[in-house]
Amino acid sequence: MSVTINDIAKEAKVSHATISRVLNNSGYVKDETRKRIQKIIKDLNYTPSAIARSLSRSKTNTIGVIIPDINNPFFGEIIKGITQIADQHNLNIILCDTDDDKDKELKAINVLKQQRIQGLLITTSIYKDPNNNENLIALKNLGIPVILIDGHVECLEFSGVFIDHIKGAYEGTSILIKEGHTKIAIITGDMNSRPAKERLLGYEKALEDYNIKLQNEYIFYGDYKYETAYKITKQILKMNNRPTAIFVTSNTMILGCIKAFNEEKIDVPSDMAIIGFDKLDMLNIIGMNISFINGPSMELGRTSMEMLLGKLNNKVGPEIKRITIIPEITLKGSEKN
Repeated sequence: MSVTINDIAKEAKVSHATISRVLNNSGYVKDETRKRIQKIIKDLNYTPSAIARSLSRSKTNTIGVIIPDINNPFFGEIIKGITQIADQHNLNIILCDTDDDKDKELKAINVLKQQRIQGLLITTSIYKDPNNNENLIALKNLGIPVILIDGHVECLEFSGVFIDHIKGAYEGTSILIKEGHTKIAIITGDMNSRPAKERLLGYEKALEDYNIKLQNEYIFYGDYKYETAYKITKQILKMNNRPTAIFVTSNTMILGCIKAFNEEKIDVPSDMAIIGFDKLDMLNIIGMNISFINGPSMELGRTSMEMLLGKLNNKVGPEIKRITIIPEITLKGSEKN
């Protein structure tokens, strides 16, 4: 049975207010009384409730983090980066996973509001329904700093940290071109999202700059899901004018491609070259040397948390601030011709 303040007050024969002053180290308490209460607290092995103490001050030591897919290692790395900085400042984190669903996102926003979080870091799924601004209104009405983590909300301004998706896709496509590939397919993400649109733009710009004709038959619209990429790859492999390389614009979709390759006995890169966007460590574990353009997710998490701290500590003004991070390139041979 847990010990309460009532138990301590009864044992010490003092008021709740006196116990509170000792616990919070605030207000006057006689030294003799303070030492007696502290001994009772130790003897009863009492642990104060951090939530109750925070709520009594109308301020918690907690921030909220909302992400769309906890199963995606990209977001796992982001959380790790956030936690590194939060731990240095004794901040707690409440994490919500929305499955990229706007209704679950709205519920998460409202739950975190009830927890009186100090600030919010979010990769929003609002892009799925830009005409429904209920989530946007909820974010705006939080009354606390909100930082976007590589999520773009066009109809309301928030500060945030973003990856340069156009540059990343441009570099990925250019690498394939420099290897001698001219027939390059792309599997996009959900085209309702700005990252997917920007990655397609980067692909198209690279083809244009290298004087390679854009062929619509090589553009395949995906949704960041493994199953979709698997089906698309099966289609690609059956094409009469089959491409020699595929640029896959998300790490989860790479797995779908590899499954299709294995079933059709396609060797990488001799039968098909491939390059992905965002790393997937499990590929190293199974010995798949897949080249990728990596949006440095740990840095994304750390920078987002640092930006939020700046807002919380009033080190930056209320103006909108956006930081863009340049992707990194890791080549492992799968891009070869």
